[in-house]
Amino acid sequence: MTTHKFAEGDGGTAAAPPRRGLPKPLRTLLDTSGLIAIFVILFIALAVFIPGFLTGRNMVGLLLSITLIGTIATTMMMVLALGEVDLSVASIVAFAGVVAAVVTSASGSVVIGVLGGVLAGGAVGTFNGFVVAKFGINSLIATLAAMEFVRGLAYITSRGDAVMITVPEFFDLGSASFLGLTLPVWTMIACFVIFGVLLNMTAFGRNVLATGGNAEAAALAGVNVRRLKIIVFGLQGVVAGIAGVLLASRMGLGDPNTSMGLELAVISACVLGGVALSGGVATITGVLVGVLIMGCVQNAMGLLNVPTFYQYLVRGAILLLAVMFDRWKQTRRQRA
Repeated sequence: MTTHKFAEGDGGTAAAPPRRGLPKPLRTLLDTSGLIAIFVILFIALAVFIPGFLTGRNMVGLLLSITLIGTIATTMMMVLALGEVDLSVASIVAFAGVVAAVVTSASGSVVIGVLGGVLAGGAVGTFNGFVVAKFGINSLIATLAAMEFVRGLAYITSRGDAVMITVPEFFDLGSASFLGLTLPVWTMIACFVIFGVLLNMTAFGRNVLATGGNAEAAALAGVNVRRLKIIVFGLQGVVAGIAGVLLASRMGLGDPNTSMGLELAVISACVLGGVALSGGVATITGVLVGVLIMGCVQNAMGLLNVPTFYQYLVRGAILLLAVMFDRWKQTRRQRA
């Protein structure tokens, strides 16, 4: 039986030798220093060459624009670290938003509506995890199927049209602010902190990385791999549900057509941030930088009024480059 040795670094695994003797935060910084340097260079270039990029208003808008991708990326990181993938997150966002809108309008209670949307997302995520863990179905296929039927559930629940929200207090979720930042931004920050701690400082995070590196070895070491997968997919569903509720609040309605293609943007940000598609490697710092790079590029294209069809080309190129970069890193690890 082949075993894998896991490094102690930030989210790490690794075939690369650990930097012994260095504090953990410093090891994390060294592991992601190249990506951070790329982001710094990109940010400076955009600030210099694109008028209006560095204004306070645009910076706040930039943060708000990455909240959806950034929030969901924190749990997609965990899914990918397991060696799995979840293509249903965009459909969960739409479904959770529709459920929240319908329940809020029907009950007149924002609390009940929010709980309904989040629970709907959590139920779908848990179901995905159960199918993958219990029946051994490839997560790509399982969540591809879920992407279709959950989107269908969103259309059925909304009767094929956007659901207007009749309770004005629901809109406060998307517009409430503290220290100049809105609730969606604070939610994203909280997710990065929570899942960063979970990945790096708990046995749960170590088990996720160990399972992604070698599921058989992790099971022999006492990890309940099936339960772990169900929990991680469940967390993915809950966070996507929260993101969907906040998006519905910002839009003022539950739209079954929203967030098309979101799953690819989230996966791109994670892979760009150093999360290995093969599993076992993930850093919360890298994911944060990956999300920021994606956001800056999108923001710059908006400021330059780049036509939408060219934006698709750029996003596709970023995904391709991220996957090629991931492949190159895997090859380098195997040769190390």
